[in-house]
Amino acid sequence: MEKLEQKTFKTDMLNKYGTDLTKLAEQKGLHRTLQSPEPHSNSCRRSETVKGSEGEIILFIDEAHTLVGAGSGGQALDAANILKPALAKGELKCIAATTVDEYVKYIEKDPALKRRFQPVDVPEPSVEDAIEILKGLSKKYEAHHHVQYSDNALIAAARFEYYLPDKAIDLIDEAGARVQLHQPRMSTKIPTITEMDIQHIISSRTGIPLEKLSAKELMKLVDMEETPRESIIGQDDAVKAICRALRRDGAGIRDPTRPIASFLFTGPTGVGKTELAKLIALEYFGSKEAMVRIDMSEYMEKHTVSRLCGSPPGYVGHDEGGQLTEAVRRRPYNLVLFDEIEKAHRDVMNVMLQILDDGRLTDGKGRTVDFKNTLIIMTSNIGGSLITQTKIQLGFEQVKNLVAEELKKNFLPEFLNRLDEVIVFKQLSKPQLREIVDIRLEEVYTRFEEAKNINVEVTEELKEKLVEEGFSPGYGARPLRRAIVSLLEDKVADMILEGTIVEGDTVSIGI
Repeated sequence: MEKLEQKTFKTDMLNKYGTDLTKLAEQKGLHRTLQSPEPHSNSCRRSETVKGSEGEIILFIDEAHTLVGAGSGGQALDAANILKPALAKGELKCIAATTVDEYVKYIEKDPALKRRFQPVDVPEPSVEDAIEILKGLSKKYEAHHHVQYSDNALIAAARFEYYLPDKAIDLIDEAGARVQLHQPRMSTKIPTITEMDIQHIISSRTGIPLEKLSAKELMKLVDMEETPRESIIGQDDAVKAICRALRRDGAGIRDPTRPIASFLFTGPTGVGKTELAKLIALEYFGSKEAMVRIDMSEYMEKHTVSRLCGSPPGYVGHDEGGQLTEAVRRRPYNLVLFDEIEKAHRDVMNVMLQILDDGRLTDGKGRTVDFKNTLIIMTSNIGGSLITQTKIQLGFEQVKNLVAEELKKNFLPEFLNRLDEVIVFKQLSKPQLREIVDIRLEEVYTRFEEAKNINVEVTEELKEKLVEEGFSPGYGARPLRRAIVSLLEDKVADMILEGTIVEGDTVSIGI
């Protein structure tokens, strides 16, 4: 509308449309009015001025949905009802602007007001049009921030943002402010905003690393199997499968319409399924916080679907959003862990189908949440008893086939077919348990040293005791943490409180 107002000053527009637009230009064009809570004051007087112009002034109302109910109190009419007679008689030329959602919510519900306007859909511009818009606006922001925008920077801004061109304009504005802020105070050189500057802002907003992978980062992806293997003992097949998927993503050859990858981890409890997910979040996504963990035991009832995606309009919690959709919408580049997926209600599983197939989900507010930059991992204990009971009599490949049959009894075929891979975790052997004990003890040693500057050593006898008490067929290695607390940490705590050991000491702990 502001652009239309500017065009009325041009000679060709004046000649084409005559005195109406001439008068429009002289009157500074478009009056933004009728937003006063008192409809009989300024708003009303302004509308009378417009009516008295005999059509030579056009009234422009931004956020037109605010007219409905504005200024009403008791028996008083709201601003929308005051406008209706003038609009019906043709005394008032008016252009109103609002969003589709607000139009449906407020104006469409008032048939009398609705029929007095002719709806004109103003679609979002294409990326190509948005680039041209940004080029036209860039001079204004260059003068404001004392910078220059490269064409690649404007193209990057237009191609990233979803709501064009408004969000892309915000992006180049922020880039200009940020670059100018880091300029030396006495510098006379005008900095240039590059594509990399835009990418850094996008990365800080979303957590998505948009920078091109350096040679060092590519080598890290090639060798990334070594780090998980050092912490996740006895599950080499699982580590290899995850790393293959991440390398496809890093190389840029995965299917861009689906999540990075989707896996179902199944096997006995306490063998490292959740621990591997945490490690991948740290190593690939940069932080243990880059993981959304959903405990599916909380979604056993049909109505709990709304907790994932958000309640529909009119229901309690609609404004809060869904636990899953809000987490991914705010940070779209992360790992999503669905723990104990077999406990979820079937309607919840239907939601999973859309995520796995299309890489998107619609929340309770009608917004589309993008899952294309997430790694989906689901864990299940289905088949765990088969692994613990038959591992001696059967080879692992035969056990995997038995687990696959068990999964078919519990999950729909369309769900299993959408997974990239089902990974069966092995039961831990005693030598592997010893390795896990050493890893956990190193973590405890580090904690003691950082907190109290105390060096702790553990005897071989105590390590064997930890292996015995830290493992059970039913719970895997889960009891190990409790065993370390009772057999090691409690003893060290007592010695510190009694003054037996002080900062800088080295102590050996046995049975």
